[in-house]
Amino acid sequence: MLSKDFEIYYYSDIHMNATGSHTHDYYEFYFFVNGDVSMMIGDKEYPLSPGDLVLIPPFVPHYAVIHNTDIYYQRFVFWISKDYCNQLLRISPAYGYIMQQASVNKQYVYHFDRIAFNAIQSKIFNLIQEIHQDRYGKTAKIQNYVSDLVLDLNRAIYEAEHPIEFKENASLYQNLITYINAHLTDDISLDSIAAQFYLSKYHISHVFKDNLGISIKQYIIKQRLNLFKDYMRQNGEIGKAYLQCGFANYSSFYRDFKNEFGISPNEYKQQIEKESSELVTVRNE
Repeated sequence: MLSKDFEIYYYSDIHMNATGSHTHDYYEFYFFVNGDVSMMIGDKEYPLSPGDLVLIPPFVPHYAVIHNTDIYYQRFVFWISKDYCNQLLRISPAYGYIMQQASVNKQYVYHFDRIAFNAIQSKIFNLIQEIHQDRYGKTAKIQNYVSDLVLDLNRAIYEAEHPIEFKENASLYQNLITYINAHLTDDISLDSIAAQFYLSKYHISHVFKDNLGISIKQYIIKQRLNLFKDYMRQNGEIGKAYLQCGFANYSSFYRDFKNEFGISPNEYKQQIEKESSELVTVRNE
């Protein structure tokens, strides 16, 4: 690791040679995107699926086993030093849950569903983008992105391992959010949600807006637009991606995207292609 605190990279390789077992003196967060790969950690082999997070503590031997070199092997690798982890732990022990699970209980691999993993990738892209920009407050912004990423990973895994049972008086708002996020790419509307919950759509609208400050329709659009951006970060095609994200037609999608982000979908695609090219250039230098 070149930096004393943390580094993050995206790798996409094909016909890659095998690497030998090795260790680091820092924590390695490994976000598996694609490939026919397993991870050997210590004396145990872990098959990997897209959406897996592998966390390898300092001085634990590990290496990737590539089963098919004809398939692109894609992953993000995030390295963070023990000293920096300790700084975060001094802020709150909540930053260290998964580090403890890996170091003490040897729990190294976690899986995220597609939507959750896309949200994680979005945070990673924000961090990478900030690292390669030269804007006012860059150092502080990078630190915010790092702490936000680490805390969100800890929160997601802790909550998955300590599920909260829904009670009869559970918040309608939380149930609405859960339902919408699970059906984001489906043909959902206020009417269909009201029918699903057997409640008045006016009551549902009131509860939702009181909690979040925006309407259900606005929330669905924002979530679908963010999902579209995640698809495009994975080299998606605009014509396919907007349909996969639940938009019925291009004209309404275009209008919503331009209103939300101030640029057209094609301008956004050109932007991320430029960033990707700059990242490749940096890696080759």
